[in-house]
Amino acid sequence: MRLDKLLGIEFPLIQGGMANIATGEFAAAVSNAGALGLIGAGGMNTETLRENIRRCRELTDKPFGVNIMLMHPQAKEMAQIVAEEKIPVVTTGAGNPGGYVAMWKEAGCKVFPVVPAVALAKRLAGQGVDGVIAEGTESGGHVGEMTTMALVPQVVDAMAEYGLPVIAAGGIADGRQLTAAFALGAIGAQVGTCLLGSVECPIHENYKAAIVKAKDSDTIVTGRLGGTPVRVLKNKMSREYVRQEKAGATKEELEHLTLGGLRRAVFEGDMDTGSVMAGQVAGMVKEIRPLRVIFEEMMAQAGQCLDALESERSGK
Repeated sequence: MRLDKLLGIEFPLIQGGMANIATGEFAAAVSNAGALGLIGAGGMNTETLRENIRRCRELTDKPFGVNIMLMHPQAKEMAQIVAEEKIPVVTTGAGNPGGYVAMWKEAGCKVFPVVPAVALAKRLAGQGVDGVIAEGTESGGHVGEMTTMALVPQVVDAMAEYGLPVIAAGGIADGRQLTAAFALGAIGAQVGTCLLGSVECPIHENYKAAIVKAKDSDTIVTGRLGGTPVRVLKNKMSREYVRQEKAGATKEELEHLTLGGLRRAVFEGDMDTGSVMAGQVAGMVKEIRPLRVIFEEMMAQAGQCLDALESERSGK
């Protein structure tokens, strides 16, 4: 079953749960545009999470979800809020959500953890999840090591034993890449970077301009040596981080460089010392467009790709 049918949405697309960006208003806008909007709890506390959930409900009657970063100090309380509010879909990152799955399922939530490797997918498969999101290292923000092209089919094969679907993420910004995700065995895709270039995205205009200006090789991964890899746009901060990291700087010294960096980028438009999270597909975002247009064009191009492949296969 394709993702749109599984979740009762128009397009087989989930919006990434981007911390400090994925507000209740943005999630509602995404859901109203036909995909599944997610509220990113990573930059919130329990009070603001509940406020954003209720704000989202005021703005849309469509399904939406919440993303919980399990390393968050209030993750347990946030997990409870998701259950209390009976959120249709919950996605998780940075950890194992096994301790919360039964509670969420009892509340009627569908659960899709984000996984960077087959091993974690297998550990989660027997815990009652509804599927997994296999995210390649091309994505923005916190990343793993494997590429989407290598990761997705291996996770698909591993999940076949459990009868669980896989959603592809990382490096998907147009219909060609969505078609590739389907070819790899995914039932849909999670997208993030391409939505930074939407009219409705609440990031600072400087951030949007930086995404539109970005070229194919304009991202860099900080924290790889220290085991906390994050993909961001190249700027003064990220270059200095990598320089100090290679020179053997302490964890505290490196944390000082990035402290508050995402908020500075998102809210203040600081493109020099801010943490401008973006995936490798930033170079494909050429203009600011409404969410509905982004989704419709992606689906139309995917349809054209599938038609062309079928014509080639049949020799027409």
